[in-house]
Amino acid sequence: MHRKPLLELLANYRQQHPAETTTADQLLEFVQNNHDCFERSLLCGHITGSAWLVNDNSTHVLLTHHRKLNRWLQLGGHADGEDDVLNVALREAQEESGLTDIELVRSTIFDIDIHPIPARKAEPEHLHYDVRFAFRAVGDQRFVVSDESNRLAWVPVIGLEDVVQDASMLRMAEKWLMVG
Repeated sequence: MHRKPLLELLANYRQQHPAETTTADQLLEFVQNNHDCFERSLLCGHITGSAWLVNDNSTHVLLTHHRKLNRWLQLGGHADGEDDVLNVALREAQEESGLTDIELVRSTIFDIDIHPIPARKAEPEHLHYDVRFAFRAVGDQRFVVSDESNRLAWVPVIGLEDVVQDASMLRMAEKWLMVG
């Protein structure tokens, strides 16, 4: 089953983060019940992969001011059929930042989130079932802004609330400060 690796990662995440059981259960149920969960064509929602990408000192996180959503977010995007969500997160981080020297901090899921995406053109409102991994940029940390972004910025993890108010972003900052 192409969903089995993700289901195992999510089950492990659920055990490691009991305060997030409700979200983990919803994500697990979505993956179990939708064999096409990695496809953008699943109109009710789909799996996305995101990167909490910190600098080499682990003090700043690279955020994108997302062109379509008009807010600061972590790097990430659609799986587009790929069932290796870790690879999706890495690919999106590289595509959206232009950085190539990126290393995985740990192979377990760093965070999960389920959030609505507004209707746009022919696409109805739907959910992103976002699976997030922690990465570190090593080497040259000069980024390139992609077409998907208005801007990119290295933002201090301490004080992230001065830039974003999104609860899931602040939760990731808190996690990073505790275990990063």
